Amino acid sequence: MITYEELHKQIHQITEISNVFLYLIENRNLCDTQITCDLFFDYVDKVKHHLEIEDKNIYATILRGGDSAAKEVADNFLSGSREIKRIFQDYQKKWSRPGKRELVISNHDEFLKDTSDMFELVLNRIQSETEQLYPLVRSISGDMQKVA
Repeated sequence: MITYEELHKQIHQITEISNVFLYLIENRNLCDTQITCDLFFDYVDKVKHHLEIEDKNIYATILRGGDSAAKEVADNFLSGSREIKRIFQDYQKKWSRPGKRELVISNHDEFLKDTSDMFELVLNRIQSETEQLYPLVRSISGDMQKVA
């Protein structure tokens, strides 16, 4: 079981890390530091965990109790989740070695652009969750505290 408060805490952490990481990587010399690397993989772990939590807890509630319009919203978010995971995996393969937990930045300008685009995709997604998905789940379940 997860609460909306926990989801919002996850979103806050993801947003905070993305802001700090994007600031750090502007300086090429900071890209290769262990702190930047740790921050990157913390971000990756938090985003993946957040999407998994939603996959396991939110969509079932909508698909079980929602009308056809609600189910369509759930389907759209589910397909968006799969697409984000795919894009995220490609991004990670291109710029890191997950097994060694290190970044591999061969072209700093390209890394900045790809990272900015990837983080913007994630931030737009979590904004949509907050504005559309969570209110929908609340309206279906009637529970203002717990998601599932």
